[in-house]
Amino acid sequence: MKNQNVYVAGSARIPFMRSFTLYKNVSNQELMTFVLKSLVHKYNLQDKLVDDVALGAVMNSSINWGISRESVLGSGLHPYTPGYYVQRACGTGLEAALQIANKITVGQAQWGIAGGFDSNSDLPLMASKNLQKIMLSLNAAKTLPARLGILAALRPMDFKPVAPMVTEPRTGLSMGEHCEKMVKEWKVTREEQDRLAFESHQKATNAYKEGFHDDLITPFHGQARDGIVRPDTTMEKLATLKPVFDRSTAGTMTAGNSTPLTDGASAVLLATEEKLRSENLKPLARFVDAEAAAVDFVGGDGLLMAPTVAVGRLLERNGLKLQDFDFYEIHEAFSGQVACTLKAWESDAYCKKFLKTSALGPIDRNKMNIKGGSVALGHPFAATGGRIVGSLAKMLSQEKKKSRGLISICTAGGMGVAAILETV
Repeated sequence: MKNQNVYVAGSARIPFMRSFTLYKNVSNQELMTFVLKSLVHKYNLQDKLVDDVALGAVMNSSINWGISRESVLGSGLHPYTPGYYVQRACGTGLEAALQIANKITVGQAQWGIAGGFDSNSDLPLMASKNLQKIMLSLNAAKTLPARLGILAALRPMDFKPVAPMVTEPRTGLSMGEHCEKMVKEWKVTREEQDRLAFESHQKATNAYKEGFHDDLITPFHGQARDGIVRPDTTMEKLATLKPVFDRSTAGTMTAGNSTPLTDGASAVLLATEEKLRSENLKPLARFVDAEAAAVDFVGGDGLLMAPTVAVGRLLERNGLKLQDFDFYEIHEAFSGQVACTLKAWESDAYCKKFLKTSALGPIDRNKMNIKGGSVALGHPFAATGGRIVGSLAKMLSQEKKKSRGLISICTAGGMGVAAILETV
């Protein structure tokens, strides 16, 4: 076992598209396999034996239990390359990168791939509980009368398919409903949320104009750009949208300041300096450290507030302040979540409760999500981590001075994942 530096060598992703549109007939496996093929082509990995591949999704069927390995087998990598499945809700892509980075750090691997995919257009529909019980009993029945007796218990409603819901099992509330509670608690206004959404679209639009995303995205199904960016969005247009999670006059979260349901996939290539040299690859950034955390959202901590804790622990472990960064990639599940996060870091009471320290303080918002965030680019749950790591690594590679980037991603279940990248 040894301690090795880990570098981001590159990334690949397809355009993120609104669910039930361009990719409506494309499976999760097709999305992920295509991205891996793109990564293989981009970095000359054809028939190369990579030490491990960690891939995951949120909306995935149990039938696809081997989807990570199947995607690897269809990618062009050497068939001896292993692959395994990861799931930490919206933090899946970043969690996968953390796991591969840890393997490399301790010497269990010299290089690896981390990625994520999600498609609400390829939902794993399930049968009702009663139909499942009846079919299992029918399979076990030995006689015709026994089978007929079991079938007699069937009701028309038993055949209604059950779709997975993005709700918390312990509360029955959706992510948006939980976030509505958070913005009320932190007194985040509708205008603040709309402003963050407007800026996200403007930054993404400008990034496309300058060609930043061009080499990060591989065209797929005739599309070369993310399909959600709205260059013509204005504060006035955003202000006309009605609240969708709290439809009363107190509601502030709309379709405009929340991420839409999105389909997509992404992957990143991580390696040691020695491996990069042997493969004639250049490092874009160093993957420094990462952290996962959780809060008691059932007890009132706020479902999407755990990244604040993960970031605090990460800073302490690395001897850094919140202001010691040149880039902040804060995942915009909802504009309101970002606003709550920023307010929490500036709160003495909050930081003393969760981090046993005084307030972490404000950040320079001109350094936040400078190429656009999830509200504008889209959020295919497990693919967001790879998208952020890839784009942040590219931003750092373009810097001429020593620079750092901070990643913060909220997830379902009251969890959060954070990471630090820096220039090589």
